[in-house]
Amino acid sequence: MRVGIVWALACVLVVGMALPGFAAEGDKKIVFVAGTPSHAPGDHEHRAGCMLLAKKLEETIDGLTTEVTHYGWPKDESIFEGADTVVLYCDGGAGHMANPHHEKVKSMMDAGVGLVCLHYAVEFPKGKTGDRFIQLLGGYFEPHWSVNPHWVADFKEYPDHPITKGVAPFRINDEWYFNMRFMPDMKGVTPILSAVPPASTMNRDDGPHSGNPAVRKMVEAGEPQHVAWAYERPEGGRSFGFTGGHYHKTWLDNNARKLVLNAILWAANMEVPDDGVNSTTPSKEEMKANLDKKGR
Repeated sequence: MRVGIVWALACVLVVGMALPGFAAEGDKKIVFVAGTPSHAPGDHEHRAGCMLLAKKLEETIDGLTTEVTHYGWPKDESIFEGADTVVLYCDGGAGHMANPHHEKVKSMMDAGVGLVCLHYAVEFPKGKTGDRFIQLLGGYFEPHWSVNPHWVADFKEYPDHPITKGVAPFRINDEWYFNMRFMPDMKGVTPILSAVPPASTMNRDDGPHSGNPAVRKMVEAGEPQHVAWAYERPEGGRSFGFTGGHYHKTWLDNNARKLVLNAILWAANMEVPDDGVNSTTPSKEEMKANLDKKGR
């Protein structure tokens, strides 16, 4: 009888370890926090994007587990316990879901947890919150300084960095933010994706997101702009900002997806494979899965 009970308990443990979100001892834990729905169908698909990236990581990389929370900051913050990296994919600015929780984010960063912010999640209000997140992320979208045009970025070469492993040159249309506000003298910051914006990115009037004299001068001069970056925090820990990801279809691009998956591993202090994270190209079914209702 005792043998049977022990055997049953062992089976429960083995099955439990195979369940998604169950972190076996020694596993790395990635927590994705998806913001609320916004924009047109296929745009800002925070939940679907997080679930797709989490799925591709778990399919491809041994030794990690993922958790995905939906539609805003988790009410139960215990989900962050044991996290090695937190990925934020949400609307930003004054409505950024992390604004009221920046002390919690800082406490995790102080403990060495990695931080990844995707697309609009890199924008924070200028002032106290922006000052806090430039220290945590290495850079951020600052209103009336940074801009958010849609344009085709041509990424031709990369720095020698674990995040760029296996990433080939690629060209893709997205809402690539640029002229980010970075740490003074780029201290601790490594530009990962840089491209020269076309003159058409300055077709709009000046405004909090559209243009200003400083950025117009840089575009006119043909200066490359950094649209993704890695940051090694001085107190320890790693962060990554990626301004693309407006379109859900961005994750179909094997190089864009690989670069972000590489970055999530790097931020978690995991070894990035020599050829990067070689996940399979999402199928039509995978791309349609978990879309917000209005996008179905």
